[in-house]
Amino acid sequence: SLLVNAAGQPRKEKVKLPSSLQGRKPNSIPNKKIEDPVAGKVNTSSLATTRQHLSGFHLIPPRVMFGVLKEGCTYVTTVILKNVGVNFSRFRVKQPPPHTGLRVTYTPGPVAAGLQVELEIEIFAMVIGGKDNGGLEEISHDIEILTETETLLLPVRANILC
Repeated sequence: SLLVNAAGQPRKEKVKLPSSLQGRKPNSIPNKKIEDPVAGKVNTSSLATTRQHLSGFHLIPPRVMFGVLKEGCTYVTTVILKNVGVNFSRFRVKQPPPHTGLRVTYTPGPVAAGLQVELEIEIFAMVIGGKDNGGLEEISHDIEILTETETLLLPVRANILC
């Protein structure tokens, strides 16, 4: 219940529902796009009555936390970009600026409905600036993934040990 906690006592603060349960996607900006008549649409009677938007991608996981990294080393992790729509869709990744140490490697091209593409997020741990900040420097950047319907933001966080 949303009114009581696990011990059965009344809650002191409201429960924050995840954005996926609220009907919107986290970290995404909708594109204002004119409908393309040649985009390979599926027109079946079962889809004609649905009201929800039947296109888009999901990021698994929705954010990347590298943790504490050693300066001068390269680290790589994989993020899955899954097409959850009913049509094939295209995407492209806006590469982060070089001073972040981030690079995204992927195979470009259309993604069929229900399939997924792997994005390799690579970070070269380097310290920028020379100020003394207790031996740790925090890197924080949102990688932009441009799709046909929206712009997805993939937050990447890391702490570099100086």
